[in-house]
Amino acid sequence: MKTDDLVLLLARGEGPVPRHVAARRYAAAIVVGAVAAGALMLGLLGVRPDLGEAVRLPMFWAKIAYVASLAAASLRAVARLSQPGARIGARLGVALAVPVLAMWALAAVVLARAEPAARMDLVLGETWAVCPFLIAMLSAPVFAATLWAMRELAPTRLPLAGAAAGLLSGAVGGLVYCLHCPEMAAPFIGTWYLLGMLIPAAAGALVGRRALRW
Repeated sequence: MKTDDLVLLLARGEGPVPRHVAARRYAAAIVVGAVAAGALMLGLLGVRPDLGEAVRLPMFWAKIAYVASLAAASLRAVARLSQPGARIGARLGVALAVPVLAMWALAAVVLARAEPAARMDLVLGETWAVCPFLIAMLSAPVFAATLWAMRELAPTRLPLAGAAAGLLSGAVGGLVYCLHCPEMAAPFIGTWYLLGMLIPAAAGALVGRRALRW
């Protein structure tokens, strides 16, 4: 649908838009994308062998909460930016920033308490070179599904909407990756998980203008 067509339909009063249509589309996109990401993770990476022990550790759930909080906030951003002329308000900006700042604060405490010689290992872990790219890879199915859902709505701030879709897909991909990733240190998670989620966000900002044009 082109902009002129939308204006014409609105002027004619074609009737109410079905309720919750955006919620249904995004729910379907996230479920389909997450299932595909899970299958990709199982096929290429596998679940960490000590997952049963890891789930007993508080830091495992702190990692899950960190990524899930960003997924929830970015989903709100995606839903909002699907509306014509919508902007991200201050509250939503805070919701996006708080999980990152909280993980960085925890990372700062961990680094401050660690021996100087151990600090670099806490940041790099054993998988820093591949972690961001694996998260970005797992985000791809969710990214494609979210863009499909969004383009059928009416976003007008296309690069920003694409970035929000990318961040959402990166967070969902990060959640799936948590089942494989052996890293548990806050400095690692606050650095490389965030970078992994920002890769699809940057891609969304670049392709949003073309992919979301309606």
